[in-house]
Amino acid sequence: MKLPWKKEEFEQIEYEPTSVKELLTEMKDVSELIVDLAYSAVVFDSKEIGDEVSYLESKMDKLKYQIRLASMLAARTVDEAEQLTGILQVASAAETIANAAGDMVKLLDIDIESRPFIPSILKDADEKINTTVIEKSSTISNKTLGELSLESELGVRIIALRRVKKWIYDPEGDMRLKVGDRLIARGVMDGFNLLKKLAEGEITWDAREAEIGKSSGGAGVKK
Repeated sequence: MKLPWKKEEFEQIEYEPTSVKELLTEMKDVSELIVDLAYSAVVFDSKEIGDEVSYLESKMDKLKYQIRLASMLAARTVDEAEQLTGILQVASAAETIANAAGDMVKLLDIDIESRPFIPSILKDADEKINTTVIEKSSTISNKTLGELSLESELGVRIIALRRVKKWIYDPEGDMRLKVGDRLIARGVMDGFNLLKKLAEGEITWDAREAEIGKSSGGAGVKK
């Protein structure tokens, strides 16, 4: 079975009419997210998060290709071409960040005992980044992030979600969750564990209060 990022890597790139500004904004968002994910993948020894980094690295390659095409189509004079040179340099810097993040997660292939440069104390950090997928049986599907108030209820915040091939960064409160959404969450581990149970349908949203009570008396989960 081909991994999602492998499929993304080998798919043919098709030109889509998108503005340079939109492409540059997306590259900026991807470069910010990929650093968080790569760091978390290595620190917490997560192959699953590492796969997300590889997916975004492949996506960044496509974005760079698209911004080159868009820039060439937008430049009508030498002066305009010179102005777009700076934008392409920024795009190249974003791709370099993504490539570095991709190299970073390759460390997951090395035995964890051979990574002495990662302080073990970081594993005890209050907030971590993890990922989960909303299953068909989940009662939080078809609810908005505003309705769920995950940060105040569970102590976790959705920093991004992937819906099929589309990434949505820093989603707003009116974002309605759907089955199949992959959530990237930052927050306390107890809260994430509860979110994962909710996403996978192990517990219902209405039953969360009882589950919170089991989690160290609710300490560190609900604020």
